[in-house]
Amino acid sequence: MFERFTQSARDAVIQAETEAGELGDDEVGTQHVLLGVLWNADGVGKKLLDDAGLGYRTVRQQLEDTSNEVDAEALRGLGIDLNAVRRRAESVFGRGALDRGTRRTRGGHIRFGKDAKKTLELALREAIHLSQNSISADYVLLGLTRLPDSPAGRLIAAQGVRPEELGARLREQLRTAA
Repeated sequence: MFERFTQSARDAVIQAETEAGELGDDEVGTQHVLLGVLWNADGVGKKLLDDAGLGYRTVRQQLEDTSNEVDAEALRGLGIDLNAVRRRAESVFGRGALDRGTRRTRGGHIRFGKDAKKTLELALREAIHLSQNSISADYVLLGLTRLPDSPAGRLIAAQGVRPEELGARLREQLRTAA
C-alpha cells in the first residue's frame, strides 16, 4: 500500500511517528496521524484545514494540555501535586526527568495503533473510490474524517468542525480537482 503514497502522505506518516515519540506515547494513534497531516498538508486539504482553524500548533497544544491534565488529575486524586513533583525531580535529575519513554519495535519504530492503521486503509479506499492511483496527505485526512469517534475526530470536533462535514467538503473538492 505504501508504494502508492505520495511524498506528502509518506511525510505525514513519518511525522505521525515522530509526534507520538515526542508526546511520549506508546503507539501512533489517529491524533498523531492528524498532526502528521497538519504538518505536511498540501493541496485542497490544507486550505480546508486552515479555514476550519485546524492548525498544527493549535492541535499539538490541545494534545499536550490534555495529556498533562489527565496525568495531573489522576495524581491529584491520590493527593499528589504533579507540578511540585515535576519541579523537584527536575531540580535533582535535570529537565525532562519525568517525560515518558516510548516502546519501540525492533527497528526502532513506534507501532501504529488499530485506528491509525484503519485510517491508512480508509485513505486507500477513498483514493480508489475517487479513481486515484496515488494517495496524498489529502486522502489520509479523508481517512481520519471517517473515524469521528477517534482521538483525531474529537480533536477536529473540538475546533467546531464535524469530521463528517470536513470529509464531505474535502471529497467534493478532490472530486472536482480530478
